[in-house]
Amino acid sequence: MRIAVVIPAYNEAGNIGRLVEETIAAVPEAVLQEVIVVDDASDDGTDAEIKAMLGRHKQLRYLRHGRRAGQSAALRSAVIAATAPVIATMDGDGQNDPAGHHAALARLGRDGGEPALVGGIREGRKAKGSRKAASRFANWIRDKVLADGCPDTGCGLKVYRREDYLRLPYFTSMHRYLPALFLTYGHEIAYEPVNDRPRLKGASKYTNLGRALIGLYDLVGVSWLRKRTSLPPIAEDLSGAHAAGEKARIGQVKVGASSK
Repeated sequence: MRIAVVIPAYNEAGNIGRLVEETIAAVPEAVLQEVIVVDDASDDGTDAEIKAMLGRHKQLRYLRHGRRAGQSAALRSAVIAATAPVIATMDGDGQNDPAGHHAALARLGRDGGEPALVGGIREGRKAKGSRKAASRFANWIRDKVLADGCPDTGCGLKVYRREDYLRLPYFTSMHRYLPALFLTYGHEIAYEPVNDRPRLKGASKYTNLGRALIGLYDLVGVSWLRKRTSLPPIAEDLSGAHAAGEKARIGQVKVGASSK
């Protein structure tokens, strides 16, 4: 199973280079097709840090947005550009341990099977108490509204099939609602514990209040989408070519029987 590791980054100089090196070392060469870093219009030298690595790693790709568009847009840009059938994501701050992809990949359904998405559950979170409390409250609210059973919506480490993701409706902040969206579109999901690490440099781009306000707005929209989406299973899928083939096969059987 070949994978593309996707890393969205905004002002992650000092973090992103180390994370890319760790990822290439952690994922076996037979599995890793590419590492795609999407720079969401950083202005701190993130671009120079990644560009300096391109000559050393043939698997590394660098995409840069012309303007800042957010994490969901960065993920979508990378998934569209990816050539591997399976996508493995993680945040650009280095708090997700790349080694966590092993267990997630092992759980992912093979040959189009289920589960179609495996998400991480952060163990030993290094965030401040207020941020962890806000995260727990947000997870409780979203589960009450969406009933998606996601225990850790903020974990950036996820594994899923590229074609399944591209069938989902795109909107800003959709990366936080991938479990709910995959369930809505008829898939099963699973979770694996992953190691959470402290950020080496910089600070989080989110505030508790800002995330809460955006989250409430998005929650209403995703709830509406789940209620208004109806995707019946295909009971039959026939074609004229199939019917012609069956007719020819029956004719051959009759000819063979009459010649005996």
